[in-house]
Amino acid sequence: MFTVKEVSVSTTEVNRSKFITYLVPISEYEGLQDKLKAEHTKANHVVYALRYLNEYDQTVENSSDDGEPKGCAGVPALNVLRGKEMINCAVLIVRYFGGIKLGTGGMARAYAQAVKDVLKVADIIVYEKEIVYKFVTDYSTIDKTLHTLKECGIIQIERDFGTNGVSWKIRSSEEKIEQYKKRSTS
Repeated sequence: MFTVKEVSVSTTEVNRSKFITYLVPISEYEGLQDKLKAEHTKANHVVYALRYLNEYDQTVENSSDDGEPKGCAGVPALNVLRGKEMINCAVLIVRYFGGIKLGTGGMARAYAQAVKDVLKVADIIVYEKEIVYKFVTDYSTIDKTLHTLKECGIIQIERDFGTNGVSWKIRSSEEKIEQYKKRSTS
């Protein structure tokens, strides 16, 4: 599976209709459709499709045609995300009508092409499930612990300095955390 860490934008033109496509991490999706509708007041539609993993590792999918004929916009966009194995991301497509009707098949192809075009310019990375690991160390080992974490590529680190030592909370891929555990015990 694959995902994105930052927003990507592309523009696709089909028979004078303009499709501005935004590919965003799922964390940035909330409220974006309303924001795009406010920014693009002359746009006819803001269609979306999204896929993410919930806390039980189940894939959740949703899409909206936003006034386009049923199944002609959101579903084709979602199908491209499925086909490219994209997860934890959303795609929003702002459509400006160009005066030429595309028909249902043409519209479905246009929305699918818009998503394919944004995927071409996006910085796509391999999806790694992240887990949280907590542990406690002495004050004397702070520098050594930080060095080992950095060597393992773990950058999401929280520390709490208490009376009984330092409480650590790290977030990273399972693989990197296992690598850290092995190195810290040796």
